[in-house]
Amino acid sequence: MSLVGRTLPLLLVLAVGGGWLVLGAGHELRREHAASAGVPLEEVHPPSGAPHPGVVVAHGYSGSAKLMASFGDTLAARGYVVVLLDFTGHGANPRPLPDQAAGSSGSTLALQRDLDVAVAHLRSLPDVDPSRIALVGHSMGAGAVTRYAAAHPEVTATVAISLPDSSVASAEAPARLLTMVGALEFPAFHSAAVGAAAQRGDRAVRVVGGTEHITILYAPETHRETVAWLDRAFGVPRDDSAIPYPGRRLIGAALLALAFLLAFSPIAAVLAGSGDSPWPRLARPKAPPWAATIRIAAVTAAATVAGAITARFLPTTALPLAIAGYVIGYAAVTGALLLAYASRRPAPGPTISRPRLLLAVPYAVVAIAVPVHLGLTHARPVGDRWWLLLIVWAAFALLAYAAERVAGGVALHLLLIAAIFVIVLAAAAVTGLTSGFVILVLFPLIGLMLWQTVWSAFLNRFAVSPWVIALTGSVVVAWPLTVTLPLAGH
Repeated sequence: MSLVGRTLPLLLVLAVGGGWLVLGAGHELRREHAASAGVPLEEVHPPSGAPHPGVVVAHGYSGSAKLMASFGDTLAARGYVVVLLDFTGHGANPRPLPDQAAGSSGSTLALQRDLDVAVAHLRSLPDVDPSRIALVGHSMGAGAVTRYAAAHPEVTATVAISLPDSSVASAEAPARLLTMVGALEFPAFHSAAVGAAAQRGDRAVRVVGGTEHITILYAPETHRETVAWLDRAFGVPRDDSAIPYPGRRLIGAALLALAFLLAFSPIAAVLAGSGDSPWPRLARPKAPPWAATIRIAAVTAAATVAGAITARFLPTTALPLAIAGYVIGYAAVTGALLLAYASRRPAPGPTISRPRLLLAVPYAVVAIAVPVHLGLTHARPVGDRWWLLLIVWAAFALLAYAAERVAGGVALHLLLIAAIFVIVLAAAAVTGLTSGFVILVLFPLIGLMLWQTVWSAFLNRFAVSPWVIALTGSVVVAWPLTVTLPLAGH
């Protein structure tokens, strides 16, 4: 049996299962896309058309309406009409934030304007009771909805998940505020949640066990507590029936991504002219010499530290993509230094460099963009993101090519270089060289770097040219960074 024939049943199971989980989530609910005053909005309506309470759901920094889609499923299934918005600079909203800090006065005004648009649109819907409106927000969105509710006492209730700052709430307002925080979140988020909730008797705080800043969005407890709080605020009878599983889309996206990844090996084999090669076995990798590993670690550490310091002063920091300007400079300088080191070493052995191998690049784009867009967050570039994508991709392609040359295609060495790159980036955030927000997205970044290494391992198996490997693997990292980090001015 051919390689494709042996893998096709598994690929079909993963693709069909992933598609069913993603596309079947909340299928009985009515969904509409709208835009008002330039703000993209997603409506989710319960099956019945009677007037319902309405809820605006707001995402966090670097998020989107799609990231909060599971809250639309949960709340609409319990009889609420939901409007999810893309804040300025996020998701499908091409208007940039006034600056790169979400807490600045300009950005604060922009977020409040967006909420005003979303609330007005929600109240205008024919199946919404305009006198019964609530707000739900996460992280940056939690601060925004709390601030908005404090200024608009007609808002019935507010749920603030991972609230970053308790100063947006006072002892006077808002009323009926629930704060939630993940048990594994940083102490500052716990302090903010407790501080905001402790100021009034009609407030409460909940700690969601086993979750951090991102996974709290997919915890069933988070959704149950949200529904229970809003039901009490609106006087809705208690409903103990099960809620839709919040992680359904996320699991579906993971299955789709795995299907794309597993399909890549036979595709790469065909592109490389090795279609009859056996499927790679999960054999224990041969340990590289310790001396080589130590040398690569030392060189990478020196290059990344130099890159982290230099990037703070490069003109790339002026690019209109928050945080990415620093990361671009960091990746480019680190890559250039590693490449300078690699150029003194012997060139790699014979490699395959057929033009058709470049078809691996669009395949890699589809393999990362489709699962992310369907099951996680908005992944289609809009506005300035298209040309910014080319810059981010170029910087990470340089880093990836240099890493391939230094590592010599050894997966363990590639992982070592990626680990040092992430560790030094985290240190840069801690020391103030770049935004502290980087710490909150370390786990997704680690996942992307690991994903890139897997793609590299597949292509190295067929002796593909390092520059083709670099272009293919780097787009797996560059695309999600470009479409999720906020568009921002200065």
